[in-house]
Amino acid sequence: MKTIHYIVAAGLLMLTSCGAPKGIEYFQDVENGTSIKLQESSIIKVQPNDKLTIAVGSLTPELAMPLNLPYVSTRIGQGSSATSTINSNNQNGVLLYSVDDEGYVEMPQLGKIHVAGMTRSQVADVVKKTIIAQGVLSDPTVVVEFANLAISVLGEVSKPGRYAIDRDMFTIYDAIGAAGDLTIYGKRDAVKVMRVENGEQKVYTVDLCNAASVAQSPVYCLRQGDMVYVAPNNMRARQSTVNGNNVLSTSFWISLASLLTTVCVLVFK
Repeated sequence: MKTIHYIVAAGLLMLTSCGAPKGIEYFQDVENGTSIKLQESSIIKVQPNDKLTIAVGSLTPELAMPLNLPYVSTRIGQGSSATSTINSNNQNGVLLYSVDDEGYVEMPQLGKIHVAGMTRSQVADVVKKTIIAQGVLSDPTVVVEFANLAISVLGEVSKPGRYAIDRDMFTIYDAIGAAGDLTIYGKRDAVKVMRVENGEQKVYTVDLCNAASVAQSPVYCLRQGDMVYVAPNNMRARQSTVNGNNVLSTSFWISLASLLTTVCVLVFK
């Protein structure tokens, strides 16, 4: 009789080893009506090497036109040694301004304007004030947009790749959604976000199963250049070995069926 008990226990152990891991479901710490305090709003700020579109308008468009026209036609590979902070490639008629290493952009008639560390609205305000101060226009309207902001999502996601940041509050959930969500093999409780800060790369770990910890993480809102990495879970790691996927193999289920058949024969004999 003890032999039967041992066999049954072994079968149950094999079955429970196939159960779904607890770390699959998101937001395990919240229920209906739960309130979570979010990380302080993180509006994206201009950094060196960013690209901006700066469009200037006025009630008299002909006066604003010179501020929107390229004044340097230098292109990479055309043999000129001159360097311009303006990209003469024109997207939909709007100039792309490259922020130099010191945080400046150079605009027609206005010269160099320091923009690093500013939000889009702050850049627009500075450009507007500069235009008025130099007497170029009395009623300028300035619209500033980022042109090259992106993050990377790698590892166990459905669509790894590089994705554009299309708004200021672009969260880690937005990045995961853009990448088609984690695969079933993704490690949800230890998603890593790599971020360059003050010339150093910092690594933050996020537990997607814990909504409160995600909302309060410094990387809840992503910035340009961030990289999100989803590590493989233990099941995926086992599958990378020669016999690591035996749990999911046909032979495993045949062996289990044989075991259960033996148990039934012994019990009902």
